[in-house]
Amino acid sequence: MPQDDMGKPSMVTCTAPVNIAVIKYWGKRHEELILPINSSLSVTLHQDQLKTTTTVASSRSFLEDRIWLNGKEEDISHPRLQSCLREIRRLARKRHSDGDPSVDVTGLSHKVHICSVNNFPTAAGLASSAAGFACLVFTLARVYGVEGELSGIARQGSGSACRSMHGGFVQWIMGHQEDGKDSLAQQVEPETHWPELRVLVLVASVERKPIGSTSGMQTSVQTSCLLKHRADSVVPGRMEEMIEAVHRKDFSTFAELTMKDSNQFHATCLDTYPPIFYLNNVSHQVISLVHQYNSHYKETRVAYTFDAGPNAVIYTLQEHVTEFVQVVSHFFPPETNGGQFLKGLPVDHAVLSEELKQAIGIEPMPKGIRYIISTKVHSLSLGKHGIHTTQ
Repeated sequence: MPQDDMGKPSMVTCTAPVNIAVIKYWGKRHEELILPINSSLSVTLHQDQLKTTTTVASSRSFLEDRIWLNGKEEDISHPRLQSCLREIRRLARKRHSDGDPSVDVTGLSHKVHICSVNNFPTAAGLASSAAGFACLVFTLARVYGVEGELSGIARQGSGSACRSMHGGFVQWIMGHQEDGKDSLAQQVEPETHWPELRVLVLVASVERKPIGSTSGMQTSVQTSCLLKHRADSVVPGRMEEMIEAVHRKDFSTFAELTMKDSNQFHATCLDTYPPIFYLNNVSHQVISLVHQYNSHYKETRVAYTFDAGPNAVIYTLQEHVTEFVQVVSHFFPPETNGGQFLKGLPVDHAVLSEELKQAIGIEPMPKGIRYIISTKVHSLSLGKHGIHTTQ
């Protein structure tokens, strides 16, 4: 952590990806350590379309730790932020006491200023906290010279952040130890394993969700009988099936499990008392469209999943992307004046048959989808754990 004699800040910038779970994490058995009641599995999305960028500056001239998110200063005393800061600094001090000459002992007493920016809507159910805390932990680790397993620290900021520490297909193993040391993220397959898999994010809303994930989970754990059944009796078997489907690149099984698990997650939200509603009318229309589309072709070509928000994440194969984007554009006609409806990876135009339009048969919902983000599995390892760093 070099610094000149004038106290000029030392700065490190990193980026981290979003991950979207196909087997959902919902509910904690330990609030402070953020230990889940079930394991989960996610797909890490490409950073060209969805990422958090975090810069950490360290200086002896800083009087206190501070943080800015998307240009607005936030409360650095938040327990989860403090947990990440405290743990990284503890590991740095331990490395120094163990005799590691690369740790700058003078820098351990310096305060940090943190600036974090998302290139996608924050708190709208697009896993912004996962990317944010993964990026924060990785950047702090670079600043303080900490190496090794970091997913357990990222988990203490936001549970699903541990999965953004890896590219490709990632499982978060729930673990069983009381101290949480065995509750870590582990790559199931690398980003190069299934190059044909493509992802479409259908953004129905950029608004902050009315009930945050943390409070929603707490209420579900306290009141939902279905949630306990899901964690104990459903998820363990689904995790095994999903991992096997990923290994075999079996899209049909992958897609069916993804949709079933999304539906069950939202069923537990409805089973929560008072019930939690993350989906809206557009979400329900997307679900109908996907099932009608698959039914027309008599095979599962696309799958939906929804996190804690109304925005759909669609998984499909490269060969079906062009037509399905056109289907979405037809049944959710975009505004014609201004704004780019399709962002990210380019998609060719397709002509839909009248037979397909009639088979889907739902009422068009103009402007229901604000825009589509076309992306894929995180496919380029730009640094350790797939996180890009500049210094």
